[in-house]
Amino acid sequence: MNNTIKELFDRKSVRVFTDKEISKEDKELILNSAMQAPTAGNQQMYTIIDVTDQAVKDSLVKTCDNQPFIATGKMVLIFCADFYKWYKVFEESGCSPRAPGVGDLMIAVSDANIAAQNAVVAAHSLGIGSCYIGDIMENYEEQRKLLGLPDFVLPCAMLVFGYPTEQQLARPKPQRFNLEDIVHKNKYNLMSKEERIEMFKTHTKDKDFNDWMRRFCDFKYESDFSKEMTRSVKKYIDDFSGE
Repeated sequence: MNNTIKELFDRKSVRVFTDKEISKEDKELILNSAMQAPTAGNQQMYTIIDVTDQAVKDSLVKTCDNQPFIATGKMVLIFCADFYKWYKVFEESGCSPRAPGVGDLMIAVSDANIAAQNAVVAAHSLGIGSCYIGDIMENYEEQRKLLGLPDFVLPCAMLVFGYPTEQQLARPKPQRFNLEDIVHKNKYNLMSKEERIEMFKTHTKDKDFNDWMRRFCDFKYESDFSKEMTRSVKKYIDDFSGE
């Protein structure tokens, strides 16, 4: 296992940081690493918002499900799927572009998330921890106002960075599913009920299976924040589809 692959295996989310600041040089290195990511047609259909204003960080705590550690991050980056800039430059160049649609949104989201993961890997290689905040997709109206987002822009990932505490470094990484459960050969494997139960034992471990599932379903899938995310993402999709 080479060092790059080892770091991919070792990396885990970090939510508690030391007081050490991230240097300007390392910050620029992380940002430039993000921009080296694969991108559809070299279009880089994303914009990265570098949040340096503490008041904005404090607001993001509230708009992203009251997660206080966002305010303590030494670097906070919001990766936005962005077709606004391409649409405007098409217009300004004398083209007659169609309105962006959901296909454009989806590929822009892919561009943004790939760039975000490059930033995560680069930061980890420098000893800097990170945590994804998917809740940035919630609260459509508040986020657009807070971040000044125009049409055809979706904030699809937020990353909070900082140097991990010793406790965070020592914390075990959550176990992933087994390889054979995730990699299907040639076509989708529907699996039997028994196979799915066996698959999810990596998560439920020695706990009662049905009880664990009910609790997880209530906490995550049926939660208010999950329903709000669905509402907000639909608003972004409606913007792209002209509805």
